[in-house]
Amino acid sequence: MTFNEIQLIQPLLQAITEAGYTEPSPIQAEAIPVLLRGRDIIGCAQTGSGKTAAFALPILQRLSKEKSGHIRALILTPTRELAIQIYDTFRYFGKRLRLHSGAVFGGVSQNPQVDALSRGLDVLIATPGRLNDLINQGYIHLNHIEIFVLDEADRMLDMGFIHDVKKTIKLLPLQRQTMLFSATMPPEIETLAQTLLKNPAMIKVDPTTCAVESIDQCVYMIDKPNKTLLLAELLRTEDIKNALVFTNTKHGADRVVQKLSQEGFVARAIHGDKAQNARQDALKSFRDGRVQILVATDIAARGIDIPELSHVINYDLPDVAETYIHRIGRTGRAGLGGTAISFCNIDHLDNLRGIEKMTGLKIPVRESQWPMLIFEKTVKQVRPPRTERKTPQSKRFSGPPKSRRW
Repeated sequence: MTFNEIQLIQPLLQAITEAGYTEPSPIQAEAIPVLLRGRDIIGCAQTGSGKTAAFALPILQRLSKEKSGHIRALILTPTRELAIQIYDTFRYFGKRLRLHSGAVFGGVSQNPQVDALSRGLDVLIATPGRLNDLINQGYIHLNHIEIFVLDEADRMLDMGFIHDVKKTIKLLPLQRQTMLFSATMPPEIETLAQTLLKNPAMIKVDPTTCAVESIDQCVYMIDKPNKTLLLAELLRTEDIKNALVFTNTKHGADRVVQKLSQEGFVARAIHGDKAQNARQDALKSFRDGRVQILVATDIAARGIDIPELSHVINYDLPDVAETYIHRIGRTGRAGLGGTAISFCNIDHLDNLRGIEKMTGLKIPVRESQWPMLIFEKTVKQVRPPRTERKTPQSKRFSGPPKSRRW
């Protein structure tokens, strides 16, 4: 199937051709025709599957038929980075249409966002907190919404945004087209979907077919203290154009950047403790090629789209197997090849087995000059509960001696 067979309008087809795409991804091929017919859908798909274009293209085509001067499509997404990525997608594919898109998200001044709203938007991409703030201030009204997209629903739940999401849903018109996208379907999201959608089409894309098959994967069995040494060695000797390095903690991301900087590499970190401007600057530097290595935690990197990313490196293997698919899906985008390298110490051996079980693939093991020598798992120190320490009677101070009355 080609995009020409999906019956998209010419301005969209021209933008798709200029982007270098010829064939739709599996979720695009299934979702776009259904959405063009105006039906609700539940899309089970992860980052890297092409789901943003799967809903952006039908929305742009539907809204292009008439102009109203109101916000007619609302896309709710959990993170600022993902909001910006979705906004860029709408702006690119809609560049030949007389439609205006905008994004509102926290962590930055609301003034430029309010200015954009005052000029008029057809499509609004928003994070839950900032959206509700602007609604409460009277800057946003949702009574003209025709299309509602809840993106990364499972991540909304993980990040504690479901209450804000439900507040937004109560303000939407009952007559609308609704799309829910989620990589996983926990019970609370299933319950939400039942109340949110009307007779939805279920479109499920196997994560392994989207991300795993086109990516060259390998794992190094290595002790934790030697990970930075191996990472620096790979960056020197392998043909690595750019690398997105994942750690499981914010402190770990900062530590890796510090070690790489000491080795002469240009690296930046993004995580939840970084200011929004610093995160955007690091991403721009990475996309522009001024920074070769970007070290990130999962929440900070969720939804980030890096064109032509050559390598993903799992400095720490994730505790959840599906997170591995999300991570390596950053490379191998749009059917292009890519490389995913993982480091596994003894504490993450169970994580590796879980990943191999979920993907059904045995990840090849590569040797390095730092083989694994520690085969006993780290014993986590459990702090005893804090109790009030009593001062011995002889040392207890109860104030100055009372004067004795004779």
